[in-house]
Formats: sequence, structure tokens, C-alpha cells
Amino acid sequence: MIGFGHIAEPDFYTHFPAMLPRSSRPRAAWGTGVYPSKQYFDIKMRCLRQRRHRRRWYLKGADNTPYEKIGDEVRSLADEVPFDIPDSWEWVRLIDVCEYIQRGKSPKYSPIKKYPVVAQKCNQWSGFSIEKAQFIEPNSLSSYGPERLLQDNDLMWNSTGLGTLGRMAIYKTAANPYELAVADSHVTVIRPLKQFVLPEYLYYYFANPSVQSVIEDQADGTTKQKELATATIKAYLTPIPPLDEQRRILAKLSEVLPVVKNYGVVYDETTAMQEAFPESLKKSILQEAVQGKLVPQDPSDEPAEALLERIRAEKQRLIKEGKIKKDKHESVIFRRDNSHYEKRGSEDVCIDEEVPFEIPENWAWARLSSFGVFSSGKTPSMSNPQFWNGNVPWVTSKDMKRPVITDSEMHISELAASTMQLYPTGTLLLVARSGILKRILPLCKLGIDSTINQDIKAFSLYDIELSEWLFYGIKAFEPYILKELVKSVTTVESLKFDEFAAMLIPVPPLSEQRRIIAAIKAAMNLLAPLSSNPLFSL
Repeated sequence: MIGFGHIAEPDFYTHFPAMLPRSSRPRAAWGTGVYPSKQYFDIKMRCLRQRRHRRRWYLKGADNTPYEKIGDEVRSLADEVPFDIPDSWEWVRLIDVCEYIQRGKSPKYSPIKKYPVVAQKCNQWSGFSIEKAQFIEPNSLSSYGPERLLQDNDLMWNSTGLGTLGRMAIYKTAANPYELAVADSHVTVIRPLKQFVLPEYLYYYFANPSVQSVIEDQADGTTKQKELATATIKAYLTPIPPLDEQRRILAKLSEVLPVVKNYGVVYDETTAMQEAFPESLKKSILQEAVQGKLVPQDPSDEPAEALLERIRAEKQRLIKEGKIKKDKHESVIFRRDNSHYEKRGSEDVCIDEEVPFEIPENWAWARLSSFGVFSSGKTPSMSNPQFWNGNVPWVTSKDMKRPVITDSEMHISELAASTMQLYPTGTLLLVARSGILKRILPLCKLGIDSTINQDIKAFSLYDIELSEWLFYGIKAFEPYILKELVKSVTTVESLKFDEFAAMLIPVPPLSEQRRIIAAIKAAMNLLAPLSSNPLFSL
């Protein structure tokens, strides 16, 4: 440590003897506590000699806190340094150990693949990737000074954009098959004084969580466009160990990082398994439910066929009243000779190959379309302010995050709703067109009367009491639906809707449905602490 009295004393060197010219200090005093060690002094002098014209010096006071002297001004850095460092290390501004820190230029791009431009996407935590680069117009290279041409082991720090801000990589000429490369304006190039500080050491320092966690706080700009200013980067306080210690640190990191990486892989796999377990268990419960294995059958229950007959009667009533159109493909499924048949017009067709599993005797199979009518919504004109910000819920894919919808993000006016269908409470909704169909089938039940947009399908049931059973029944078939009934089109995934509507669903007696639903809810409540998926909390 360097001992000193009060900063206000007129003789600076009396209180900071380490800043005396080297010839003015007794060699015997090095490392005694009055002066810093020779190694400490050499780090300071070697690093700061490069910037002596800036008249910036870094000191450690008798209170063991760092100070910075710029010209005649001395100020404490105690509130700025993030942690303590060994006595042989030194806190410096990044610019004091670098020969060049500068943003790249906005390029004029060209399809000619000659001079690549390193952009944010080239700098990944997994390493530098020249394959992601675009190219500048060859004739524009003359506008780049020689200092702007990337050099081997230059640090490239992403300086704009949420999600990429702070990400860093080391430029390697060996990874660039082209003649040279430059950086674009979203990347700051940092060129260390390699004889004093190793680029890999700086990389690992700026990649560590203590720096990355506060990057956004150091940045300027709006929430949508954060920017790490060049002046901020130049002034970034950086701990510098002796050069030999830098080498030892890097050698140790090369030993431990593969172990850490392997540990991370095992940890991620274990975490994924733990997260997947409750979801797998839920799917297993639903599979047991739709196969009639979750609760015991009661011989006194009214057979499911009687329930289907009442549904068909209700459907005919709605057709007669003109509320729905006659179904040209009405389906009636029945058993005969231990086989399953479907009446299609005047013909009975065996459908045993379609039936995915056996169900209890008093259950029945039915096409999904047999239970109600599917329809789509629409979007009122966005250019008409009279259609929006009213009191009528308008459900979109964004609202399909809970099993029961009790409100929507957007609302329309009564005027707009008068041109649309208003779906009653209890209606089932599903997303029929969205990228989310790659991994999940959003399915919800309306807890309010609502309108919907064109990406949503409403399933208006002939018997609203079936809504909960059909919710779980469809969720039980979700893996099959996502694998077989979702098509990828040019822009976004969509449901093969005709095939989905024709899907076979097992139907228990109504009283057994109630027992199964109660058992499912009890099981899901027990599993709730293990999972954050809300789609099974109905």
C-alpha cells in the first residue's frame, strides 16, 4: 500500500511517493509497505507510460481505497470499483491499456464477397463467426483508415441492441478466409496493448457476470435501443494483474472451463428432465383419463350412447330452426361384432383401423365435429377509431395463455361487435394459425362473452356441459395433433382443420365425465407446485 496524508497537502509527491521518478526512489524501499512492490510499479509504469500525455494516474491510499489523479485533481474511486483486487493488481481505465477503441463504420453493402463486415450476429458467446458477415462495396474500402482494418486478437464488443448488447468475441484472422475485415457501427473494436495485457484476459473479464449484469445500466438510450457509448467503454474501470499472472489465470481457465461446460450440460439436462417430469406425468394422467383407466366404471351410469343421441337430437333441432346448416357428413359410430362402424349415408364402414385404443363398454367414439360447430372470427378495421377501445372483449392468440379467458388485451366497440359473432361463456377456443403450433396447441374456454380474431377457432357446443371433458380430451391428443395435424406453410404453421374436426374422441357417460374431471383437477393441483404451465389448471 502507498501511505499518504491529506490530499489537500500541497506537496503531492510527499504523500504519493510511488509517483516519484524511478531514479528518485530508494530501491531498497520497494515492497516495504512505504512503496509498492517493484512488480506493482512496473505494471503501473508500463501500462500508463503509453498514456502519460493524458496525465492520468491511479493510486492506492492509506485507507486502502483506489484514487485517480487527472492533472491536478485527485478523486476517490471507492464508489466506482466493483470489488477489491490484490495489491499487485491495478485498476485502470480501459483506454489506458489499449492502443485503439473505436466504433466501426456504417457500411455500404455489396453482394461481392470480398471484404466482410463484422456485425453483432458475428459475435456470439460461442465464438467469432465470419460466416454470418455481410460484405462492403469493394470500392468503399479506401474510406477506411488502416486502423479500422481488424487485427488478430482484436476484441469486438456489441454496443447496441437489447439481447446483443455487451456480447463480445475475439477476432481471429485464421477464422477469416478473406483478405481482411472491418466492423460495422454496432460493434466497438478494442485493440489492447498486447505487450502489457492479454486480449483473452480482457475477454474473460468483460464476459463475466459482474460486468454483463450491469451492461444495460451503463448504456444510454431508450428501452428499445440501448447504446454502449465509446466514451463509456474507454472509461470502463478494468482490473489488470501482472502479465505473468494473466497467463496463469488463462492457463487455469483452460483447465476448468471444459469441466464447467460439461457440468453445465449435465445441469441443463437434469433441469430439463425435472421440468419435463410433471408435464409428462400430466400427459400420462390425461391418457389414463381418456382410456377409462383413471376412475372405476359404475354399471348404473347411463351409457354414453344415450348422451350422443341427445346431442344429435339437439343438432337436428338447431337445423330445423335454421340456426345451423345441415351436416352433409353427419357421423354416427356404433359397435357390431366387436368392431367399430360408421354410418355414412346408407353405407356402414368399418373404422377399426382409425380407433387408437380400446375403451370401456359403456363409452362411445364420436367425431369431434359431432359435438358442435366451428367458426372463425375477424379483425375490425384498424383505421376506424369507432371500432376500438370499447367494452367488448376481442380475443387473439396473445390471450390464449390461461385455460379460462376472463378478459382480453384488446376490446372493440358495440358498433364493431354488431358486425361480428359474439360467443357465449363456455365456448371452447383454439389457435388454428400461429408459430406456437410448433410446440403447443393453445386451447381455452371462454369465461366471458367475447368476440375473436381470424387466427382463433371457436367451438360452439350443442351441449355446453361437455366443454370440460372435450378440453381434456383434446389436450390428451395434443402430441398426435402437433405431429400429424399441423402443417408448415410459407409464413406460419396452421392446423389441418378438416382432419382435426374429423378426429375421433372417446366419450364416457356424463356422470363418469364428472368423476374423471374431478380426479384430473385433484391430480393437477398436486402437480401445480412442480410446473409453471397454466394450461392444466382448469
